Amino acid sequence: MEIDMTKGKPAGLIARFIIPIIIGNIFQQLYSMADTIIVGRFVGVEALAAVGSTGAVTFLILGFTQGLTTGFTVLTAQRFGAGDREGMKKSIGSAVILSAFVAVFMTAVSMRSMDWLLTVMNTPEDIFDMAKSYIMIICAGIFSNVLYNLLASIMRAIGNSVVPLVLLLISSVINIVLDYVLIVYGHMGVAGAAYATVISQAAAGLLCLIYMMKCVPVLHVEKHHFALDVQCIRNQLAVGIPMALQFSITAVGTILVQAALNLLGSTVVASYSVSSKVEQLVSQPFCAMGVTMATYCAQNRGVNDLDRIQKGVKIANIMSAIYAVVIYGVIYMVLPHIIGLFVAGDIGEVYGYARTFVIICGAFFIPLGMIFIFRNALQGCGFGFLPMMGGVVELVSRSAMAFVAARLLSYEGVCMANVAAWSSAGIFLWIAYRILMKKMIQSKAAFCGESEHAQIEALHQTRTGRNPV
Repeated sequence: MEIDMTKGKPAGLIARFIIPIIIGNIFQQLYSMADTIIVGRFVGVEALAAVGSTGAVTFLILGFTQGLTTGFTVLTAQRFGAGDREGMKKSIGSAVILSAFVAVFMTAVSMRSMDWLLTVMNTPEDIFDMAKSYIMIICAGIFSNVLYNLLASIMRAIGNSVVPLVLLLISSVINIVLDYVLIVYGHMGVAGAAYATVISQAAAGLLCLIYMMKCVPVLHVEKHHFALDVQCIRNQLAVGIPMALQFSITAVGTILVQAALNLLGSTVVASYSVSSKVEQLVSQPFCAMGVTMATYCAQNRGVNDLDRIQKGVKIANIMSAIYAVVIYGVIYMVLPHIIGLFVAGDIGEVYGYARTFVIICGAFFIPLGMIFIFRNALQGCGFGFLPMMGGVVELVSRSAMAFVAARLLSYEGVCMANVAAWSSAGIFLWIAYRILMKKMIQSKAAFCGESEHAQIEALHQTRTGRNPV
């Protein structure tokens, strides 16, 4: 089920690889939405606001770990594309060790600092205890999240996006069933939603591990593959740390937005939470395109086919732009029905805020798609610094607008924070891609020129009978 993305038509390969990822990401968001829907309808608007208020914190913590695990497996994709199976297995061994350390470290740090973080975010007093209860359980289950993300990233690195999808579907069903049982029948409130999320992620990770051991011989590693290779670890950290920091930098900006939002009260927080869930759901094709381009570019970078990388990036941007325009219109039309899923009774006030969010943010889905494509393309090629700086640009733009929104107590300003971040980061990463691609082309041309010169010199020496110096 592996896909070699160095051969064949780029458009067909991208479509074949991305579809399972889109479906998987949507189901992942659906079971996240299941938490929100069941909590909102069976526990109340305050509980809905409590779960929603932790979204930025969850993104900060789990995004950091996801960035690391994804970055660790970029080298795996490059080695696979180059046909270096032994090097690929060494990269897997070191990725496992690094990820285990990350899971332990992030669990300890996040749980230790949670009270301070929720306080800094201006979490309303009436939902503080529920928010803390939910996020502490999520933090305690970081290992489950790391396990699935690492193994799924390894599978995608060799071109297999179908199995992670199937396992994620199973995990989604487990999560939704547990949500209903623990919240409605177990009366566990927001804690039930958190436990359901952690347990379902653990199930997905364990199933992925079993599948790899039973059915994917190319990924079987032995004891000597876990011996730490300094150069391998250096390469993985060089990509993984900037990717993780990029996630964290983005999350910090989101936290600042959440802090500004929390000043407007729990009803506005609940409305924004619903809107964000919808935005996260419909933006999954952008995320999936990013994952696809990371694998596509990494494999082709392994054989140094830069023309093929450029063709793939162009096709990805066209697909993303078409989807952005279509989905904007769709959300606007169906938004009232979506709000009714989250809130029982009168939806008027919640709908008003949600409509404002969709009108403002939906108009800028094209630059959002650009962020995922250019950032992941560069990371797949082995670059970490400029993609990370794209996150810095995003942070500065979002923070500046969030500050203005907080001073003015403006909900529209909170929504504009996303617009500012997406637009500025999208343009920055497009420029970074053009600069780094030009450098790669020049480097390849110089290398090929030296190689050709060496071949001509060797031929000349052979014909004249002279020994090479």
